[in-house]
Formats: sequence, C-alpha cells, structure tokens
Amino acid sequence: MKKIIVLDTNVLLHDPQALFAFGIDEIVIPAVVLEEIDSKKRLADELGRNARHISRLLDSLRTIGHLHDGIPLDNGGLLKVELNHKSFASVQDMFIEQTNDNRILAVALNYHMEQLALTEEERKQVVIVSKDVLVRIKADVLGLVAEDYWPEDRPYSEEQYSGYQSLAVHPSVIDQFYSDRHLLVNQLPKETKVVSNEFVILKDEIGSSKSALLKVSQDGARLDSLYLSNEPIWGITARNAQQRMALELLLNDDIPLVTLSGKAGTGKTLLALAAGLLKVEDERQYKKLLIARPVVPMGKDIGYLPGEKEEKLRPWMQPIYDNLEYLFDTKKSGDIDKILVGMSSIQVEALTYIRGRSIPGQFIIIDEAQNLTKHEVKTIVSRVGEGSKIVLMGDPQQIDHPYLDALSNGLTYIIEKFRQEQISGHMTLEKGERSRLAQLAAELL
Repeated sequence: MKKIIVLDTNVLLHDPQALFAFGIDEIVIPAVVLEEIDSKKRLADELGRNARHISRLLDSLRTIGHLHDGIPLDNGGLLKVELNHKSFASVQDMFIEQTNDNRILAVALNYHMEQLALTEEERKQVVIVSKDVLVRIKADVLGLVAEDYWPEDRPYSEEQYSGYQSLAVHPSVIDQFYSDRHLLVNQLPKETKVVSNEFVILKDEIGSSKSALLKVSQDGARLDSLYLSNEPIWGITARNAQQRMALELLLNDDIPLVTLSGKAGTGKTLLALAAGLLKVEDERQYKKLLIARPVVPMGKDIGYLPGEKEEKLRPWMQPIYDNLEYLFDTKKSGDIDKILVGMSSIQVEALTYIRGRSIPGQFIIIDEAQNLTKHEVKTIVSRVGEGSKIVLMGDPQQIDHPYLDALSNGLTYIIEKFRQEQISGHMTLEKGERSRLAQLAAELL
C-alpha cells in the first residue's frame, strides 16, 4: 500500500535528503514547515546549513513544475507542498493552541479523514514522520500513524556494538591459546562471529577460573594475545578489562580510528589523553596532540563570554583541562596553562575551527562526540590527514543536541559504519572508576 508521508520540520533539518528516503510514497511538506525552515536559514550552525540545503533542493525541484500540484521524484515518489490543507478545526477540539506542531498535525489529520472516505482499494495510509517525541504522541492521540525518521543507513539494532564479547569455551581451547599464543577463528564455537580488532574474553564453560583475553587480528582470521602489558602510561594504569582493551586500541598505530563510548566516569577522556601524551611527547610518533569538543551547553546557556578566543573557550574546555591537570600532577591553579604554553605540541581547540583544515601527523581527540550529527562526524573524520590518528568518544545516553538521540547521533553512526573495517576499533567502557559516588550516580540517577 502506498503511503502519504507528512514530514515534520525537524526531519528536514536533521537530514535534507529525507525528501528522497521514502521510495514511491507521496511526500507532503506542510506550508508551516517552510516557514520554520525559513526562520533557521540564517543560523551559522548545522541547522542553518541544513535549512539552506533543503531550500536549494526545493528550489531546484520547483523548475520541474508547481510544488503545490506535486513534483515527481526520480525514485517514483511524489513531492508536494501543502498549503495548510483545509482547516485547523479538525484538531482544535483536542489541541486548542495553533502552534506550528498542531498545524502540521492538522494537515496529516485532514489527509487521513479524506482517505477514510475512499474505497479500500483507493485508500492510502497517512503517516506523520517526526523526530519530536511529543508530536508522535499527539499524532497517536488523534488516531494517526506516527514514526521516527530513520534513513536506510541507520543502525537497526538498539543493542549497540560493544567492541568485545565473552565466550564460554572448553578449557582445552584456553590451554591451546596459552600454548600457541594465538587461536584461529575456526577454533571458536561455530556460531561465533567476530570482526577486525574486536576483543574476545574466553571463559571456562565448566566453571573454573581459567580465562583469556584476546584480540582479533586486522584481517579477522586469528586471535592474538594483547600486545601491551599492564604498565602505567603517564601514571595511568588500566583498572578493568575494558580499559585495558581501550588502551590496546589507543596505542596501536595501525588503527587510525578509535571510538570509545561509556557512561560518565569510566575513564574515556583520561585514557585517550594519556595515550596521546605518550605517543606525542615520549615516542614522538605524532607531531601534535589536538584535543577538541563541540560547544554544546548542558542546560541553559550562559550567553556570550568576554575575552579573547582562548578565554571564551576555557569554560567549554574545562573538562579537558581537569584531566590534563591530573596527568601533569599540577599543584596550583594556572600551572597547567604555563605547561601548555611551554609545550607547543598540545593544542586544545573547539570543533568550530576544524572545518576546512587538513590535519596530518597528529593524534586527534574529539570529546563529547555524541553531540555531533552524521554530517559533522563526516566533516571531522574527513579532515584527518596522512599519518594521523583520531579518537572519538562520548556517552550516547547523554545528548544535549535537540535533534539527536542514542541511535541517530554521530558517535553511534560512526561506530556502526566502521565496525567491520580493519583500520578502526571500538570499546564500550562500562565500569565507572572516577569514584564510588560517581559510579552510583551514573547507575541510580
């Protein structure tokens, strides 16, 4: 059955290519959506860029015919701009205020009522597609079908890739590993599937304390022991298995893309900074350590900040400085600034200034990557030059961006897209190591 898809503004601001994501269905853009897009087009951020992009797309389609009559799309669908389809009266009894969301719902409901008057053979299902949870709830109250927007390349499983798996095996398999220092993939249970640079924890299926920690080779054919011993790195020692596996990825120069996810206090930033300092300052493997994070506030923004660029960025970058102070074991306030001035190889920057750059030979750390969109992640990773390594990390459950969620954010997107690539590795950190209080807060609050 063909559908009539009524698009909410946030879908187009999230992904302008959503116009072409619904196959042979009829796409309806309410007139109020154009007004909302127009109000965003002057913004200098991702929303503004997408607003301008969708405006140009619609303008190019306008040359084919009249948008209010319907424009045929190359994929067999039909695109139509609807001039508020009849009246607002259909939803006024339930939602009195004429907000933009309610006007979009009125368009969808009027279409739905029209379809109910047709024969079953002629009838089309009306679906409102929105990233706004409350719009979907309101649509359900009105008896409409409502869906979140997911492009075809979405991560379909809500059980996200963790970067490791635990397997129960016969103790002889563990003994074989310690004897040969490696295993072939075909020595694992038949149903086991592994990917490049994934970790495997072997446990005795009989119940003894025998265990082993292995890493899948880049070609995916064998499992080897970890290269690193558990020695301190800039005063930091892995406190659990996941942290040790994360360090293995961070210190492997053959893996230029590493992603880390986990709750607050699991050690993502500290581990990445320690690895970066080792590679840049001690081993001289990279010319510079570049640390950046998006400028996205948690809660109410504090407005414009006084001073030069460095002074403006300091409040946003303070979590980075806190970790650097711990690694450098500074005693007084301001010591870390003096150290960084003397060490020109360390640069703390806002992601705002990444666009347009080419970054070769650097160890790059992107913190709070869960607040990035797919396009922003693509922009950042495509800046990485020859001989560089990039680490993206964050907590997909702590998102401050209005149009992103745990599955649609840039960090989850890049984890899923690169999970089978030989040049990438991922680790999900689970156990909080900041403090007992921080661990309980992450679990209970």
